Amino acid sequence: DYELCEEWEHLYPVPREDLINLHREHLLHLLEMGDMEKALQLLQRIEDPGVCLAISEQSLDQHPNLAAAHFLADYLTAHFYASLTAARRNEIQALYIGSKVLLTLPELSRVNYIHLSSRPLLMLEQLLMNMKVDWVAVAVQTLHQLLAGQEIGFTVEDIDSLLSKYAEKALNFPFTLKEKRS
Repeated sequence: DYELCEEWEHLYPVPREDLINLHREHLLHLLEMGDMEKALQLLQRIEDPGVCLAISEQSLDQHPNLAAAHFLADYLTAHFYASLTAARRNEIQALYIGSKVLLTLPELSRVNYIHLSSRPLLMLEQLLMNMKVDWVAVAVQTLHQLLAGQEIGFTVEDIDSLLSKYAEKALNFPFTLKEKRS
């Protein structure tokens, strides 16, 4: 049906908003099906960059599944970086990095942290509080790789500070040992 609508669009004038809605729904459908290749082809077929940007942003704002959000954040950053406001850029890059960290976690556990996908530093803190040390190690390694040269509102130093804070708390004993008296 989407392809038929796309053909119809070439034959008859379609209002811009309807065109955006059609392509957004088609893109979300392809991403839900996991067909990233066809989704990319769809975006490449759209000739008007303004329409393509609107479709991509609106699709991302629909909160699609993790893989789709990762794909859209990557696409927006790669193709429309200069067209985005600084705040929107930071938001999209944080979502990209957060989704990448989520993809390093075991599949069954991702659902517990997906609500933090746009806040990677908070996700890291949650993993620390839940004592998921092995997952934290992988997440920190991933974050260090992704943050090289990126500005998204936090730095490698913020990660190190967070890790130091929790390491200090892990060594803090709230009670004193009493001496045994005979």
